[in-house]
Amino acid sequence: MNSLSPAHRLFALLGVATSVLILIPGLLLPVLTVQGKLNPAGVADLAYKILDQGMTESAVQSMRPMINPALLPLLESGGAGLKGTLVATIGNQLSTQLKSSPPIEVYGQTRSIVSSIQNLYKVGSYTAATLILFFSVVVPLTKSLLVSWAVLQSNPESRQRTLFFVETIAKWSMADVFAVAVMIAYLAAQASQSASGSTAIIEFDASFGPGFYWFAGYCLTSLAVQQMSARFLRRVI
Repeated sequence: MNSLSPAHRLFALLGVATSVLILIPGLLLPVLTVQGKLNPAGVADLAYKILDQGMTESAVQSMRPMINPALLPLLESGGAGLKGTLVATIGNQLSTQLKSSPPIEVYGQTRSIVSSIQNLYKVGSYTAATLILFFSVVVPLTKSLLVSWAVLQSNPESRQRTLFFVETIAKWSMADVFAVAVMIAYLAAQASQSASGSTAIIEFDASFGPGFYWFAGYCLTSLAVQQMSARFLRRVI
C-alpha cells in the first residue's frame, strides 16, 4: 500500500482552500442586476388613449369658457367634436414633450446568492430559499471539508467511504442548474423589451454581476480539485 506523498497532500489541500476562497465572493457579490426604466416614448404612444378615456364630458364643458368663443364653432365642427380636438391638441403637446425626455428608472434589483436567500425567507418562500441555501452553500462547503478530511485520513477504508460520499453529493450540487436558471432570468428580462410590437412603456435590462463569474469559477475549480484529489487518493487505497 502506497502512502499519499506530502506534495500530493499539500496540493490537494491548497486546491480545496482555493476553491473555498473563490466560492465566498461567488456567494456574497452581486450575481444578477435587473433594471426597469420608464420609456417616455412608450408613454407618449398612450397619451391620446389616456386623454380620450380620462376626459369626461363635464371636463370638456368646464373648458369651454376658457376657449375663444369665435373658435368654438370651428373646434366643434370636426368629426370628433370639441373633445376630440382637445384630446388631439393636448396629446400632441404631451407627446412632443415626452419623446424628448430621458428614460426614468422605476425598478432596480441587484442580488447575490446570499441576499436572494435572505429575501426569499423574508417574503415567505421557505422551500425555494432552503433549496438554494442547501445546494449553493451547504453542499459546496461540506464537499470541501470532506475532501480535506479524506486527504488527511490515514485509514484507507475511511478514506474510500469519504471519497464515495463526496462523489455522491457532488452529483446533487446543481451547479449546472444554477447557471441555467440565471441564464433564463437574464434572457427573460431581455426578451421583455421586444415582447410587444409597440414601443415598450417599461424597458428591462439585465446584466450578470461579478458574483456569477466567481461562482462559475468555483464550480470549475471545485470540479478539478475533486477529480485530482480522487485520483491521488485512489493511488494509495
